[in-house]
Amino acid sequence: MGLAALLTSPYWLIRGLRHGKYLSNLGQRLGFSISGLEKLPAQHPGAIWIHAVSVGEALSGITLARRLKDSYPKRPLVVSTKALKPTELAGKRIGVPGLKTSAYLTLKLYEPDFEPVVMPFDKIVDAVQNNLVEAGLLIHEGQLFFPKLGLHRIVDLGVWWQEETGLPLPLGGNAVRRALGPQVGRQIAKTIRDSVSYGLEHREEALNYAMQFAREMDAELADKFVGMYVNNWTLGYGEKGQQAVKELIKRGTKAGLLPAPPTVEFLAE
Repeated sequence: MGLAALLTSPYWLIRGLRHGKYLSNLGQRLGFSISGLEKLPAQHPGAIWIHAVSVGEALSGITLARRLKDSYPKRPLVVSTKALKPTELAGKRIGVPGLKTSAYLTLKLYEPDFEPVVMPFDKIVDAVQNNLVEAGLLIHEGQLFFPKLGLHRIVDLGVWWQEETGLPLPLGGNAVRRALGPQVGRQIAKTIRDSVSYGLEHREEALNYAMQFAREMDAELADKFVGMYVNNWTLGYGEKGQQAVKELIKRGTKAGLLPAPPTVEFLAE
């Protein structure tokens, strides 16, 4: 371990100075200062200890762990990892899909103190895997397949918002310029609603059409993904949905993340 630390120290020093993050948990990355280590069987003679610096690396080591258990069945095997907890997001570099998204707004309400790194939403998973950022704010289909890539969930902002407010988390909406007048606005709203309603009533046909735009998704996963974003909430906010939008805007304005005043008008449904 001492030799490994000596050989890798220039690499970690350069990354630490450049990104300001690796030095803070360098001990844990090299297998030192792990909470509760003294209770693990790795302290017992003959134990085999595999330490990964992320859940992804731990999962990739499953084959190795199985081989070791087959070869040395009587020796204790311990796998440890360094993975972020929700309380550890403060000060971290987090990949985000934009600074003017409802996802970013919600994350800022959850944890105001972090360094956002703006990038295309479909590049965030790669950035996390390549240690360009320490966490990523996932939207769209990334929410469904990240476990298969060895990543783990730090916090589900939809669940957090539900627990905080008792309301659904608004993700997006269609806005109409006031200068067009309420009649044109209602006509636009009806056209959109009719289109969504047709898609829901002809789900298989609509899904087959949408599959040509799917990114590395099979039909089952695509159907689940579509159900997350196209549902009864899409047809109309309803009283609870309107309350949720107003609450998000009110909290965002109070936190200084949105311009005042915290008002929003809804076209009659």
